Amino acid sequence: MKQRLCKLVVLLLLPLLLSGCWDAAPEPENSGSLLPEGAEDTSSAETKLSLPSAFSLPYLSEQTLDPVTCADGMQQVVGSLLYESLFELDETLEPQPVLCSSYTYQPESFTYTFTLRDGITLSDGSPLTAADVAATLQRAKNSERYRARLEQVISITGSGQNVTVVLGTANTGFPALMDIPIVKSGTEGSLAPVGTGPYCLAQEEGSSVCLRRNSSWWKGKSQPLDRMMLSPVSDQDTMLYQFTSHDVQLITADLTGTDSISATGNVSFQDADTTVLQYVGFNTQRSTFQDAALRRALSLGINRSTIVSAFLSGHGVAAQFPLSPLSPLYPEDLETAYSYDAFSSAMEASGLNSGKSIHITMIVNAENSFKVSVAEYIAAALSAFDLQISVKALPWEEYTAALAAGDYDLYYGEVKLTADWNLKALLGTAGSLNYGRWSDAQTDLLLTAYASSSARKAAMQALCAYLQQQMPIAPVCFKSTSVLVQTGVAEGLSPTMSNPFYNLPSCSFHLSEE
Repeated sequence: MKQRLCKLVVLLLLPLLLSGCWDAAPEPENSGSLLPEGAEDTSSAETKLSLPSAFSLPYLSEQTLDPVTCADGMQQVVGSLLYESLFELDETLEPQPVLCSSYTYQPESFTYTFTLRDGITLSDGSPLTAADVAATLQRAKNSERYRARLEQVISITGSGQNVTVVLGTANTGFPALMDIPIVKSGTEGSLAPVGTGPYCLAQEEGSSVCLRRNSSWWKGKSQPLDRMMLSPVSDQDTMLYQFTSHDVQLITADLTGTDSISATGNVSFQDADTTVLQYVGFNTQRSTFQDAALRRALSLGINRSTIVSAFLSGHGVAAQFPLSPLSPLYPEDLETAYSYDAFSSAMEASGLNSGKSIHITMIVNAENSFKVSVAEYIAAALSAFDLQISVKALPWEEYTAALAAGDYDLYYGEVKLTADWNLKALLGTAGSLNYGRWSDAQTDLLLTAYASSSARKAAMQALCAYLQQQMPIAPVCFKSTSVLVQTGVAEGLSPTMSNPFYNLPSCSFHLSEE
């Protein structure tokens, strides 16, 4: 986790924090950047020290909070306090049981049976049932948000305390996909369906709405706040205005994305690691990039740590493999330190130091200035020998059309992977995210072996060792997303990709005594 203070202006963007599925393509993300720390502070001392009388969150009052169908961003932030899942992802992106007490997996039939904890009650006092869970998961399977991650699911049923999920293919990492918030069946049509979370929606005197501590919460732990106020907003601009004026105290933002907007005032932010991968993709159908030695050489020329620190302002973590370095499955022992000499030697060994220029093009999404800058830096760094790489920044529609048509040499891409680290869509033959058209029988075998292995770390090690030799893509980094809070109000936040209030009972809040 990384925490910083911006003393004058934070450039914010539309939140990405709680998105729940694979992107259909390396989509343009939403975000911003920060002014250098130490910028002159023109705010008054009174403003800096002022604390609110209540902790408030923004929400779209006319839109549903149903976690399956609600809008990304602020509705999901509120929902993280209302709803819980069978599992939740921790700081290392590993699934931890929440509503689930235990589970079994039958590899012969690809069947999972999840057993609910005893004594879980919903916020209306009724017991949580397996039928409630099954109904939510079935809706999720048919939803825009979760359809892609659940496409291998054949059936979902609930009976007694058990929820049974049958898959069409093996996936020993499937529990990592079960961080889908659960609601009481039959309440999904309301603006605020009933959940099992530490808070529930309540009406204050007049027209005010708040989140009030759920007295029947099954964990029984005390919360640092008995209530959190909800402030209605109509759109992102209203949310940003309320945040900069301290009418609300917390929002989420992707700080390395598109369409930045300014917000003034003292703001603390804390980053959460995500499964969002940025990488260099090769068009493996082009003769130049059918050579694995050349692809390896180009990967050696990418200074990943510099990219994260200089171009993403530290909002990410460098990665040499297509899974997060935070994951316990990440093969650290296979990593190699960046070395220009190693890059130079590899390029010469590939025969690309003859003095004969080969001109190629890297495409990148034009709407994102961060990615354009990274692509230009990589292109310049890799153009030291015969390959001369130019960057072509394309509008989103043209960028995705070029990927679909194979009309490029290299591309700078971004995809949101799932936390089971099943890479078939990205690297498998005919995978939906395999824009480089990589087709390799051994890769497919290793992907299948990993998905079905009970020794997942060893299987991932074998897969990554092979990918390191073949280099069908050159991973660069995994982005982080940020939780921004009015300075001095909250301490101890440890946000995760899908929950800005992860481990909330250990947090403390500072409010005025008015």
